Amino acid sequence: MSREQRRGPMGRGHGHGMGPGEKAKDFKGTIRKLVRYMSVYKIQMLFVLVFAVGGTIFNILGPKILGKATTEIFNGLVSKVSGTGGMDFEKIGRILLLTLGLYGVSAVFSFIQGYIMTGISQKTTYRFRKAISEKISRMPMRYFDKMTYGEVLSRVTNDVDTLGQSLNQSATQMITSVTQMVGVLIMMLSISPLMTLVALLMLPISVSMISLIMAKSQKYFRGQQEFLGNVNGQVEEVYSGHNIIKAFNKEEETIEAFEETNRKLYDSAWKSQFLSGMMMPIMQFVGNLGYAGVAILGGYLAIRKAIEVGDIQSFTQYVRNFTQPIQQVAQVANMLQSTAAASERVFEFLEEEEEDQTVPNPVSVDGLRGNVEFSHVHFGYNPDKIIINDFSANINEGQKIAIVGPTGAGKTTMIKLLMRFYDVNSGAILIDGHNVKDFNRSELRMMFGMVLQDTWLFHGSIRDNIRYGKLDASDEEVTAAAKAARVHRFVQTLPGGYDMELNEEATNVSQGQKQLLTIARAILADPKILILDEATSSVDTRTEIQIQKAMDTLMKGRTSFVIAHRLSTIRDADLILVMKDGDIVEQGTHEELIAKDGFYAELYNSQFEKTA
Repeated sequence: MSREQRRGPMGRGHGHGMGPGEKAKDFKGTIRKLVRYMSVYKIQMLFVLVFAVGGTIFNILGPKILGKATTEIFNGLVSKVSGTGGMDFEKIGRILLLTLGLYGVSAVFSFIQGYIMTGISQKTTYRFRKAISEKISRMPMRYFDKMTYGEVLSRVTNDVDTLGQSLNQSATQMITSVTQMVGVLIMMLSISPLMTLVALLMLPISVSMISLIMAKSQKYFRGQQEFLGNVNGQVEEVYSGHNIIKAFNKEEETIEAFEETNRKLYDSAWKSQFLSGMMMPIMQFVGNLGYAGVAILGGYLAIRKAIEVGDIQSFTQYVRNFTQPIQQVAQVANMLQSTAAASERVFEFLEEEEEDQTVPNPVSVDGLRGNVEFSHVHFGYNPDKIIINDFSANINEGQKIAIVGPTGAGKTTMIKLLMRFYDVNSGAILIDGHNVKDFNRSELRMMFGMVLQDTWLFHGSIRDNIRYGKLDASDEEVTAAAKAARVHRFVQTLPGGYDMELNEEATNVSQGQKQLLTIARAILADPKILILDEATSSVDTRTEIQIQKAMDTLMKGRTSFVIAHRLSTIRDADLILVMKDGDIVEQGTHEELIAKDGFYAELYNSQFEKTA
């Protein structure tokens, strides 16, 4: 990536941060999208529903039956005291065994539904990550000009993780909570409608408090996810640019910028978690009021012989089991806020405008020779700010074309247009007479090989890095490419040779050797058209000579575009295009342009004077 490319037309920035007070844009719409996205698992969800409801029902029946055991014990004690009888231990034992069986079946059902739901949530997150990964390759370059890498990474990691975790917990908990509320209400009514009425008086208080907390907490969850993405973006930039920060003594400013973003994340996360954490103690307080009312009324009714003693115990358990699902629904509501915030960001990314990957009746790249024509090209990263004005040039196959000019003249931009990273605003770029827009993008880019100023090597063996140019290449082909790039002898001196692992930033080999490895990769790819973007600008003169010889081997018989600041390296070019402010101001061979004594001669002589 060149300096122009790295800078980008709009700068990189820290992503479109969102204030912590902003609510989710479309909560209901996002949840509907998520439900549709998960509709492929509707059979599994049906089983989750059946087992969740079944397990809850068996759990609800327990207290009512257990209450009968309490009644038997109470009646037995009364009978023993009065001398009219004793306890029926056999009946009590049968009741306890039945209760134990119900709770056992409930536990098995809960285990099964949990197992199925975990599978569904993990498959959903797997599909989301896969979709995002595939989406990235279809995204236009202008999207990454305005978004940080950390922000994009946050969609793949933090947002999808949040979605998966909250989804796994919230879906089954919502089913079991609603089932438990309805079932418990029925059981309470079967014991005592009057006591049920007293218990239900607590419900409006609970609902009003939950609604108030939800309204307050909702707006902070999306802010939490947004600032988490911003923190990731800053960490990624600071880590990759650590040497530059140290060189310019910008540690304090960097720390201050991070602390500001981290503080915003802390504020939104603290508020959202604090508000959601308030629900449990508030609900427990309201539940305790219900216990007190039920205990007093139950004792009065038992004295009046309106209910049995065991029913008071059962009802007390049901009151707890009635307030508990209300608390769970409140927690699920908070989790759904988090789910919606994360889902919305993921769906936003997945719905971003894509490059048109295919065209009707595309032109085949087979048999193309590498003739290139720029015909009256106009282009601007912003439509209202054109930076390439009426660019025209004809290049024949096998020619070496040098593009020179001051920084910002549009040299790298022309290469981006040639490979359709961006499309021209007007005019056309033709390859062998075919407009580049008539090719499928992936096939078009297979025609090109690139060697850039900033070398890109991934963590892996040297062999695999070279083979990236042709994934099905044999070891012999890899070695031949390395020899042609004049890097074979160096590789042989390394521990492990071609199997030596390059580290994360490929810092265990020199800059010049990295460049030669990228040239070997391009040689192995055997492209029709070659692009060399300031490929020797960051190495010493001796290494530059080696790289230049390797590039000469690479360019033989290929149409080559060379962007160079060192004009001494392109004197043998078949055609030199001199750019200034987006226009070709001169073109010709080195001798012709020197003879004209124009802008190129001025650039060349200024470099010569500096060298002298």
